[in-house]
Amino acid sequence: MTVRRDFKEPARTRPDLVIGREEMFNAARDQLAEGGSVLLHGPAGIGKSTVLRALAAEYGETARTVLRCSATESESHLPFLALADLLGLVLDEVSERLPAAQRTALESALTGRGESSLQRDGLALRLAVLSALRALAADGPVFVVADDLQWLDPASAELLGFAARRLGDTQVQMVFAVRTEGQEYDRYLSASPPDTLAFRLSPLSRAQVSALLDHRGYTGLPRSTVREIHRTSGGNPLFALELGRALAENPTPPRPGEPLPVPTSLRALVLSRLDMLPAEARRTLLVASAGARPTVALLQTAGRENAEAETAQAAELGLLATEPEAPAVRFAHPLISAALYAEAPAQERRAAHAALSTAASDPIERARHLALATTGTDPEVAARLAEAATLARDRGAPSVAASLGLLAARHTPGDSVPGPDERRLQASEDAITAGELDLARDIAREVLTRTSVPAERVRAWIIVIDTAGHSMADVDAVFPQALADAGDDPRLLALVRYQLAWRALLVEGDFAEARAETARSAELAARAGDRRTELLALSFQAQTETLMGHPDAPLTIKRALKEPQDPRVACHHNGAGSARFRWLVMSDQLPEARATITALLREVRRRGSVESEVHFLRGFAETELRSGHCGRALDLAREGLRLARDSGIGQTASAMLTALAEASGGDVEEGLALAREAVEHAEEDGDQMYLSRALGALGYAQLVAGDAHGTVRSLRRVRELEQALGVTDPARGRWHGDLAEALVRVGETTEAQDVIDVTRERALRLGRESVLAVLDRAEALVRAARGEHDEAVAQLTSVQDRLAKLGYGLEEARAAFALASLRTGGQPGPTSYDEATRLFRRCRALPWLRQVDEAAVTKAPEPAPVPTPVPTLEGLDGLASMERQVAALVMEGATNREIAARLFISVKTVEATLTRVYRKLGIRSRVDIVRLAAGRRPN
Repeated sequence: MTVRRDFKEPARTRPDLVIGREEMFNAARDQLAEGGSVLLHGPAGIGKSTVLRALAAEYGETARTVLRCSATESESHLPFLALADLLGLVLDEVSERLPAAQRTALESALTGRGESSLQRDGLALRLAVLSALRALAADGPVFVVADDLQWLDPASAELLGFAARRLGDTQVQMVFAVRTEGQEYDRYLSASPPDTLAFRLSPLSRAQVSALLDHRGYTGLPRSTVREIHRTSGGNPLFALELGRALAENPTPPRPGEPLPVPTSLRALVLSRLDMLPAEARRTLLVASAGARPTVALLQTAGRENAEAETAQAAELGLLATEPEAPAVRFAHPLISAALYAEAPAQERRAAHAALSTAASDPIERARHLALATTGTDPEVAARLAEAATLARDRGAPSVAASLGLLAARHTPGDSVPGPDERRLQASEDAITAGELDLARDIAREVLTRTSVPAERVRAWIIVIDTAGHSMADVDAVFPQALADAGDDPRLLALVRYQLAWRALLVEGDFAEARAETARSAELAARAGDRRTELLALSFQAQTETLMGHPDAPLTIKRALKEPQDPRVACHHNGAGSARFRWLVMSDQLPEARATITALLREVRRRGSVESEVHFLRGFAETELRSGHCGRALDLAREGLRLARDSGIGQTASAMLTALAEASGGDVEEGLALAREAVEHAEEDGDQMYLSRALGALGYAQLVAGDAHGTVRSLRRVRELEQALGVTDPARGRWHGDLAEALVRVGETTEAQDVIDVTRERALRLGRESVLAVLDRAEALVRAARGEHDEAVAQLTSVQDRLAKLGYGLEEARAAFALASLRTGGQPGPTSYDEATRLFRRCRALPWLRQVDEAAVTKAPEPAPVPTPVPTLEGLDGLASMERQVAALVMEGATNREIAARLFISVKTVEATLTRVYRKLGIRSRVDIVRLAAGRRPN
């Protein structure tokens, strides 16, 4: 076996390939596993070589011989160089097995000792390469790896293509990588076997770029910086890593409005053709790189009179993209613009911005350029920037508003009103709205280091708390400092008390304390005339009372909806609209809930509020899931999860909701993984509220996956947590019916009935009709397990009809499925499951459809025979089915562990069942059961 040892990539770098390449890599691996070959193509730096080396490292171990070449542009003029790389080390092994003419031709080409060439002995040399590969394959599989196929010398490329087309079923596989700018890879397939599949490597997404930077150790970058790296790199992993490295080596990160530091390596790579442009054309491109949306007309207005001809020159050199129908001047790659801007002296950059500050038509753009053209403080420039920030905020561009606000603060003199710190705090709040939590936190911390004004300090502390999200335990030390800074000021105290309410809920898991704190906050805010904080506190109080099942909830919602309203609160995810939506969902008013949440989502998207958008996407997905629109719910949930991960906001809650959607309408295994992720994050954050929700999602996914025991374990924890939290409204998590159903499956019918009875009492008090219907469905399963077949069928028939009228499509389908299973007695018939199939298909509930298909085609297994004790005692007749089975096995002398194994239940379940048996029979031990079976009275 011949393997070039320098060919293997160090193991530590191989994980890069799976970041954003999982699907493509798996497809390429499958192609190789089936005996085919692979061609990887894409632009420079996109990651072709990384994937190629990983594929080769994995499949090279299964080959007897690995042949490798990696061409370079500087050596592409040397004939047969690639051929020498491929076959040079195996020449001695194959030369004696070649005909004399072929051997001479091959040795001459590889060593240069003879006069033979491709022109003189072309056929002999072509056949020699083919014969050499066949000879190697006769001894075992051959793996050919060629990187940078575009630089292969023409002679080697022609020989390799000749052999590849004629290998047939020979054990030779090839993996090639070639640089392409578009789709022009077809001609390279001629050098590949006929069964070669081509894979184009696409740019990475922002989340994938972030993961790549983290993997390489460039951690702690603000999300706004990662977003800029992704934009500048165009998703190219090599460019992104070089930009990340430059940032890591730069002791002072760029301020908003300043360019990313572009390292020399990338400048040389993308600007090599810039020297071919005249100096004036380069200045025109610099003005274009400074603009947000440059056009030829804008460049001409900015003083670049020959912009049309100069941009045409740049396009011919490949620096600009040519789009005849589009007026915009667009660089061929964002990195060209960034490198050009970074290369220019600061004075020339300011001159470009000065020209654009009068040429741009948009007031926001004019203000931004004016700021970047100005040095030092200037109250007039600061005022114009603050006005532009307000305009951007009104347009729904909070990220732009934050950037403009910081520029305004930079140009604001220290003695101005408003001062620089007040403008920084406004920029920080805009950053929160935009989902840029890292930037917001950094700004607030910076303000806290220098301001002594109580109002500014409390405002900054609130920002620090807000950016912690559900990880409020991490900022526990902030609350005493915020209270101290608030002093006796009711307006400031109201702000801090509102945050303390969230802490009581998330960290302490105390709904009663959270409700009390919101009431204090609302009272203080009303006294101070702070209507915004009062409305937020009332809305939070209403949501808390709704989840508690508190009778005052409807009244509090009305108070939160009273005029005057604050438009910033009306569509806030913690505002009255959100509280009303939650009430509608829990009250089974799904059409009205859908209308409410869609209006809220539309408004927050208009305003650019990322956190509220993440929240309302979850609400919309939940509404669709309850309505039985599983496909739509899954799309919305996945969209929300992507946005949550991208912004770092609400990831636990979004993973929880997506787990429910996946288990209902997508991939159950993905649902399980997401639910476990949500549980893990909630536990790490100390988030008691969402821990119970995440466990509820896990229990449901386990039920769909057929793991009834897992469901029982997860949902028993939910029951304990919600009892501790003080949550009494069963419409909050809707896990109770799933727990009862799982308990029936594991034989715990008594506990199942207890869950149903306790929950039914609360649901009746609160008027939760859908919860009551689901509980009745679970109770029908309990009755069926006890042998009350007719009663169970009648109850399920009624349940299905009630759920249909309420609009709960998925729950209706589950009732139809249970009903079909009872009516068939486990014996499938040709149409026994048609109704359940129709309803699940209407819901696009694919995991449930698979369960129906399995039930319809597979005969239910016969239950294991359970020995009946002889003689039968009248006392045993009063036991439930599971209790009789356990008692019978005790009479046989089985241990608790043996009983658990034979009945597929846990040892704890056996022990609990025996306790109930002892109580019902009036005995004290398993010995007394044996005595009863023998016809003797226990002692």
